[in-house]
Amino acid sequence: MQIVYVGIVFAVIIIVLAFGRPLHEALIGGVTAVILLFRLTPSEAVRTVSSVLTNWSSLAVLLSLYMITFLQRILEARRQIKLAQEDLNGIFHNRRINAAGASLFIGLLPSAASMLLCSEIVRDASDGYLEPREQAFVASWFRHIPESTLPTYTGVLLMANLTGVEIGTFMAGMAVPVATLTFLGYILYLRRIPVETGTPASASRGKDALHLFCHLWSLLLILVLILVFHFQVVAAVAATILASILVYRVKPAEWKRMVRSAFEKKMLGNTFLVLVLKEFIAGTGALEQLPDTMAVLPLPTYLIFALLFFVATVISGTTGAIAMGAPLAFAAIPGGMPLMVYLMCIVHAASQVSPTHVCLVVASDYFHVRLGELIQKTLPVSLTFCALMTVYYKILVLF
Repeated sequence: MQIVYVGIVFAVIIIVLAFGRPLHEALIGGVTAVILLFRLTPSEAVRTVSSVLTNWSSLAVLLSLYMITFLQRILEARRQIKLAQEDLNGIFHNRRINAAGASLFIGLLPSAASMLLCSEIVRDASDGYLEPREQAFVASWFRHIPESTLPTYTGVLLMANLTGVEIGTFMAGMAVPVATLTFLGYILYLRRIPVETGTPASASRGKDALHLFCHLWSLLLILVLILVFHFQVVAAVAATILASILVYRVKPAEWKRMVRSAFEKKMLGNTFLVLVLKEFIAGTGALEQLPDTMAVLPLPTYLIFALLFFVATVISGTTGAIAMGAPLAFAAIPGGMPLMVYLMCIVHAASQVSPTHVCLVVASDYFHVRLGELIQKTLPVSLTFCALMTVYYKILVLF
């Protein structure tokens, strides 16, 4: 019955969004539906809401989102993102590479707040050629491609740990999925952006590359601190903000204004509500019932697990789906690299249409489109990717 109730919760969210209401109303409606359907007491509800602010993993999302916005304000004040885009124009002289390449690069940052930086570059590269909801799709789709494969992300590390598949072997198997994700994004929207940048070709690509490094050193520093020195995202961004204040000589009056302007109530509020909804759904126990519910379906075992992973990811996100499903899948099916690649592809596709995915909230807020519009744009592409990866899985198993 819990599965039915969760379905009703998502139906409430979809209906509220379909009536053109703001995202926060849809999320509050979803949370209210959970409380009523699962008969939670007021104290249980209050405890669940407060857990978002006491649980470090949730609080870190909100802090990193605010801090990346603050860093963005510094970079905007010194025109660093704009200058970096001019450098990209000089090096590649190609708007499409600006939009996709920058998003892929920024996607190396394991933080939902990186969506802000991706969105800014995609908007500048595609304004006048794509609608806002199409821009939101491009920013979200390309920013998340690294998340499907790289061991800087929790999902990949958790899956590898639970399945025993070597990271290097997994990444080799993901070459085709990554190329497919890139191709789908390109053929649908990216190709509609003209190649020409409207600026002169570079006189010295070497100088432009050096300038690009100078203008994006702050993002590179965050990456180095996370990947090499194993900083947490919040600590890495905090250190980078301090360095940026010194390097760019941000005056007290400036950073005080930035402290206020970086607090974007709508974006932070929506993100908080998504995290609250996620906590409520996690506490329902619906995920634990999914395997038994799916087992009765008249489908091959690998498709049952694909459906299980897809639904579980939409409901609770990547980590919950992998933690619950990976041990079951590898116990039921001869596994190895092919199965891990296939399930990670399914998880990735589902995460792009999950209302509990914080990045989608950030992208929709940035481009001023409804979350439902972004999901509507993404769903057919995600399902196409799942179908293609099912064929790819069968080929991997054969060979």
